Amino acid sequence: MPFASRRAVLCLAVAVLAMPAHAADGPAAAVIEKASAEVIALIKAKTGRDREAGIRTILLTYFDMPFMGQSALGTHWAATAPAQRDRFLKAVVSAEARAYSERFGQYGGQTLTVGRVSTRSNGVTVVDSKLSQTNGQPIAIQWELRDAGQGPRITDVKIEGVSMVMTRRSDFNSYIQGHGGKVEPLIEELEKRAAN
Repeated sequence: MPFASRRAVLCLAVAVLAMPAHAADGPAAAVIEKASAEVIALIKAKTGRDREAGIRTILLTYFDMPFMGQSALGTHWAATAPAQRDRFLKAVVSAEARAYSERFGQYGGQTLTVGRVSTRSNGVTVVDSKLSQTNGQPIAIQWELRDAGQGPRITDVKIEGVSMVMTRRSDFNSYIQGHGGKVEPLIEELEKRAAN
């Protein structure tokens, strides 16, 4: 998987699958709990393409995918035409839905304890949490959310301090640089991954 480490994908998958340990305070924390509950219900009830479609819906509902996609593309965003941007964002959502639906296993009793919720001066709300595993040390997960008029939506997930958006940006930039500095080959690769 060239665009993200398998460990990061699996940690995020487990984090979203974890049952919240207690009710959180505030709308941003409630988004994390609701998304987790919907993923658990989906994993228990659906497989294959139905699971993938459900994951896509969850991504579009709880994650600000346009913001995350633009952030991940970084400086290359300005070099793309509007039609390329639309294809890129659609391909990112579909590729992510495919990757997560393939890697989500059965719920294994993990719990996600939501901790402190804080708001930064730039309007980003940060929800701290700990993922308790059935074996091993707890994993620190920080969810960043912002409200661009549709209620709080997730804009980044940091697992043990590692940003998923910055990891994607590094991977995408490397891929683009390896393909003549052009964004089109990246879009085509994401579309291929989403179709397979």
